[in-house]
Amino acid sequence: MKHLLKMMDLSAEEIIEILNLADQLKYEQKHGIPHNHLKGKTLGMIFEKASTRTRVSFETGMYQLGGYPLFLSSNEMQISRGEPVEDTARVLSRYLDGIMIRTFKQEEVEKLAEYGNIPIINGLTDYCHPCQVLADLLTVREYKNKLNGLNMCYIGDGNNMANSLIVGCLKVGMNVSVACPDGYHPDKTVLDFTKDYKNFRLTSSPKEAAENADVLFTDVWASMGQEGEAEKRQIAFKGYQINDEIMSVAHGDSMVLHCLPAHREEEITAKVFEEHANEIFDEAENRLHAQKAVMVKLMG
Repeated sequence: MKHLLKMMDLSAEEIIEILNLADQLKYEQKHGIPHNHLKGKTLGMIFEKASTRTRVSFETGMYQLGGYPLFLSSNEMQISRGEPVEDTARVLSRYLDGIMIRTFKQEEVEKLAEYGNIPIINGLTDYCHPCQVLADLLTVREYKNKLNGLNMCYIGDGNNMANSLIVGCLKVGMNVSVACPDGYHPDKTVLDFTKDYKNFRLTSSPKEAAENADVLFTDVWASMGQEGEAEKRQIAFKGYQINDEIMSVAHGDSMVLHCLPAHREEEITAKVFEEHANEIFDEAENRLHAQKAVMVKLMG
């Protein structure tokens, strides 16, 4: 494991190793046990997209690990004036010990890894969101004490979250059911990946996907950069909501998770959100612990 670019790059064993290390680091942090694994190391954090959880969790995590986080707004870098990603990668590799980037194109993340010689962490692209899914899996395991054999349901847009959830959950042995409207399916590379798994189902029926689910996921109907499509998507995603009707066909002790921010009464009702708020905000907290584990694995 040299980088974290997408979930497809990780083996099932590597995913579990990250989760186990995250458990350990979380325990140490909660009990005030120092864990300065990255003392003297510097993480550059490049942001081309706005962020709450990604920036705060990486910055706090790097500090707790004894390292130094350096916030790099793309607007203030030469990359915004046309410097190639290849050149940026080669320059930053001489200053930093690792880079986390939150951007639009997956190609930019891949180029940083190709031309740089330090670990690259994908903090989100339009294609995938591996850090979030590691936090999701950590949260599910905390509540259910296992991952293998659980029934996972995702309802909504076949976006970066759906792409990473499908891959991550299948790799750890979960049964995956996804409900998306026509025209909003997950990426073709992800659907090709699922062909090797008999425990994957793609449907247009949210209720069918949610049947006997142990954990249900959703995300906003219009992600960052899709604001101009909001009205069109409101129509396309009507009925693709986690609500009492959907919850009635899931297992009685099922979890609900959301990567946040949530648009209540769109992809999820306020009632269901508040009933599962503890799980959702544990999930948000676990971004910190999962990402610390990734940084230690790559930079330690």
